[in-house]
Amino acid sequence: MVKPSPSLNVFNEPLVSCSEEPTTGFFRNGCCDTCTQDVGSHTVCVVVTAEFLAYSLEQGNDLTTPNQDMDFPGLRPGDQWCLCAPRWLDAYRAGCAPKVRLQSTHLAATEIIEMNILRQFAMDVH
Repeated sequence: MVKPSPSLNVFNEPLVSCSEEPTTGFFRNGCCDTCTQDVGSHTVCVVVTAEFLAYSLEQGNDLTTPNQDMDFPGLRPGDQWCLCAPRWLDAYRAGCAPKVRLQSTHLAATEIIEMNILRQFAMDVH
């Protein structure tokens, strides 16, 4: 059985749910929880934009088309989603990173993305 890491956000506080509709997260529990099996580090709670979705598609990651086999509904601008930290960092470097909900972003994201960078994109400044 896969066991999640402690559910703590970037402030070392209890992780707040990212999205129930669509249901997100590595565990599809609405939270950006992670574990050692989550090699993609689905830890950054974002609010997706059309610009980010287009960028993702250009990179070969179609986030708009539903995939029932993966329990993935397809995303639209405004949806919240637990994004892989390395993918968010790629988008940041390309100038099209989506906004972040820090209270819903797992502490593990800071192993990949510097906290000061995440704060620049925060929708819920703490």
